Amino acid sequence: MAFFKRKVQFNDDLGFGSVPVIKNQRVLNTDGTPNIERTGLPWFKFDDTYTRLVTMSWTRFFLVILTAYLIVNTIFAVAYNIIGIENLDGAKGTTLRDQFFDAFFFSAQTISTVGYGHISPQGFITSVLAAFESMLGLLAFALATGLLYGRFSRPTSKVSFSKKMVVAPYQNHTGLMCRLVNLRKNSLIDVEAQMYMTFNETVDGKLKRSFYPLQLERSKISMLSLNWTLVHPINEDSPIFEKSLAELTLAEVEIFVILTAFDDTFAQTIHTRTSYQDEDIEWNARFKIMHYHNEAGKMVMDYSLFDRTEKVVIG
Repeated sequence: MAFFKRKVQFNDDLGFGSVPVIKNQRVLNTDGTPNIERTGLPWFKFDDTYTRLVTMSWTRFFLVILTAYLIVNTIFAVAYNIIGIENLDGAKGTTLRDQFFDAFFFSAQTISTVGYGHISPQGFITSVLAAFESMLGLLAFALATGLLYGRFSRPTSKVSFSKKMVVAPYQNHTGLMCRLVNLRKNSLIDVEAQMYMTFNETVDGKLKRSFYPLQLERSKISMLSLNWTLVHPINEDSPIFEKSLAELTLAEVEIFVILTAFDDTFAQTIHTRTSYQDEDIEWNARFKIMHYHNEAGKMVMDYSLFDRTEKVVIG
């Protein structure tokens, strides 16, 4: 038995498959990433290294760079000690530990081409190793610089979605609403939003996951300068018309919001998305107004009110 009515039949797979989800399992995480655990792939793929380094968190990125830096210098320090610490003129270490650190810090100075001068290579083999390390250092720092540029120049979205959706009065019926705002001071142009609902339903005796587009009151605006409340009118044409919270919960309803906009700072198109589950929907509530005019007549946005709601009576 289907919980939600359909006016037409169509291929409604958004790329997540038709396997039904179990209780409290999201199809899409709140940050917009698919809630999928991938197995069977190799642990390391060389052709995917750049993507991983550019998209990983800043903390993990700096840990990777620091770890690689320490490993490379350790390898060269061991190599200098194998050749003979006496071939590093100025190295004064007498114990193995001190000799290792003399070679380690000489390696750090060589790979960065600093060369303080109190330790210098002696002999052909040591000089060749130091020259090779200097060349490797130039390539490594050029690569690190490119990665930093790639991370800073990559267009990213700072659009924030409200933590909850609300069901509030809208025209002669009610509306399913969420709110979004741009946390940056720049402008987003040609902003377009899409909303989809996914739920478990029984088709031909089999439980499957279905997807259904939710029509919006307005799906596109020319510029996002204030906040924007997306409204899906819950009228006779809505698949959730006259549906209760219990029915939504039973069907494991999840709602996707997908946003596309042109960022005038990066001069590129950005994409962002989020999802809401049935427990994220607050009934008989509406968002508080978060912008007002001050005494000088200037529009003010109060971001502390972004997720604030207030109860309303739906008659």
